[in-house]
Amino acid sequence: MELHLVDRSRTEPRSGTGAPRELMVTVHYPATEVRGHAPLPWLPSGAERAVKARFGGAVDGYALPWTHSADRAPARPGRRPVLLYSPGYTSDRTFNTLVVEDLVSWGYVVVTVDHPYDSGEVEFPDGRVVTCPEPDPVGRAEAVAVRADDLRFVLDQLAVVNRGGNPDAQRRPLPRGLCGSLDLTRTGAFGHSRGGAASAAVMYLDERVRAGIDLDGALYGPVVEHGLDRPFLLMDTVVHDGMDQDPTWHPFWERLSGWRRCLRLADADHNSYTDLVAVAPQVPEAVRQRLQAGTIPADRAVAAVRATVRAFFDVWLRGRPDTAHLLDGASPRYPEIGYIAG
Repeated sequence: MELHLVDRSRTEPRSGTGAPRELMVTVHYPATEVRGHAPLPWLPSGAERAVKARFGGAVDGYALPWTHSADRAPARPGRRPVLLYSPGYTSDRTFNTLVVEDLVSWGYVVVTVDHPYDSGEVEFPDGRVVTCPEPDPVGRAEAVAVRADDLRFVLDQLAVVNRGGNPDAQRRPLPRGLCGSLDLTRTGAFGHSRGGAASAAVMYLDERVRAGIDLDGALYGPVVEHGLDRPFLLMDTVVHDGMDQDPTWHPFWERLSGWRRCLRLADADHNSYTDLVAVAPQVPEAVRQRLQAGTIPADRAVAAVRATVRAFFDVWLRGRPDTAHLLDGASPRYPEIGYIAG
């Protein structure tokens, strides 16, 4: 289910028009029945045209994937933990669908958030497509602070949905059964790259977020100097080498007073944590090099990231310590995940 959310308490910092901050989010949840409900594309048509334009025509002849999600299907009964997902800089909220849909299949509600002028291509219901200006006109710390405020606003709007309200700007009908199904006392956040930084930043600002994951992202803002008192997982690549090469990781790590772990995905590059690792083998070599997908086989990358992200949230939002062994690295089933620190 897509929601168009308008935060009238804030103005859009990058448009220069004084307009309120607008967001597009997708709420993914277990459904009882999908027949008769349209499948959601990986990208809506306007955003697809924009992302293909980014590659200068090199992928125009390639069809982008569809998801397994059905729009506004009735929700399966039950109260479920809620996860917020923030994508990387110039990436879209759909770029981690392979992990998101797996989490939903295990009973989570996952809310993916696009951050206009920071995400890659954000398409609104009226057909507008907002792209990310390059270079970024605001600093990274400011951009992460905006994202953290976005995530807090989304949490507020999810509380409205859970009470039976409808915060969608177009007032499109909400799925049957969604009201009351969000257990917002069990909320986590995860993100890739700049979205990982946003996950840490929102945890620092908002105690409603009980656990978080940063997938290969540098960190920004006061959380670096003050740390967190709740569980946090860092995952990197040898290319990033966060603990030794990223000046933001070590001070953050030293100030984590809750459970902490740093793991690494072997043979990976920055976007091996996203759907792009599965897209890369299907596109021309020149495009593949730009996707930063690494040499890890796509199926192994997807399986390892899915298992690790789910294990972390199962431990800290569902009280399932039996899954914690995956967070120690070197699992025989997922040898691609290595232990760095913790």
